Amino acid sequence: MTRVLVTGATGFVGSKIMSALAKSCCKLLPVVRTGKEGLVNDFLNIERVISTPNLFSEDLEWWTEQCMGVDLIIHAAWYAEPGKYLQASQNLECLIGSLRLAKGAAQAGVSRLVGIGTCFEYDLSDGILSIDTPLKPLTTYAATKAALYGVLSEWLPTQSMQFAWCRLFYLYGEGEDPRRLVPYIRDQLQNGKPAELTSGKQIRDYLDVVEAGRRIANVALGHQLGPINICSGSPVSVRQLAEQIAGEYGRTDLLYFGARPDNLIDPPYIIGIHND
Repeated sequence: MTRVLVTGATGFVGSKIMSALAKSCCKLLPVVRTGKEGLVNDFLNIERVISTPNLFSEDLEWWTEQCMGVDLIIHAAWYAEPGKYLQASQNLECLIGSLRLAKGAAQAGVSRLVGIGTCFEYDLSDGILSIDTPLKPLTTYAATKAALYGVLSEWLPTQSMQFAWCRLFYLYGEGEDPRRLVPYIRDQLQNGKPAELTSGKQIRDYLDVVEAGRRIANVALGHQLGPINICSGSPVSVRQLAEQIAGEYGRTDLLYFGARPDNLIDPPYIIGIHND
């Protein structure tokens, strides 16, 4: 039976990966922050819960020990606090810690590692993004993700380890941070308050996080290698998304488009071409 170690197991994306994996025939070893062990108790097929104050601070020996007997690693942990993560120095800690994880995994004889990247690694000026789109990260977050992808894609094969890299597009859904767009709109409408938005003209590739978790789990348990876009491939404007949500409440009158200025550096069009 495949033994799968999952970092970020209690996170927005990681918890959905765990849910999908729990339906398959594998043993799960979630890595969680100390004090959050109870958040994974309800998942099936838990072999062992690994707790740590900060997984990105753990040394090589710790990772080698934790990875002994593990067949597959899904590395979903990263610093991602809304409004802060794009240029945060914590991204550097995540990069360095992730390299120690990978080295420990190699020393322990892990056969496959799946990492989680972002569509923001790409040159966004192309608009329609395939895995062949050149990389051009413009934030510290995207740059460190791209750097990790570049190093591991070259080094892991030399260690006889398979490597896949799942690039996420615009996810929404259960467990989403309340500071993000969809929860903000829902909270405002539920309380009868106006939702102040930009023009809403931006076109995005939205995907429910539960579906994203299922796809990542399928990639991890399969044999696909290299970069993989986890996306819908369907263009939806921010305005369309907001109106769809408002329609559930019958309160489209509370949507105030243009109340906030558009971000001039925010790309107008981002759609993924999926290859999973």
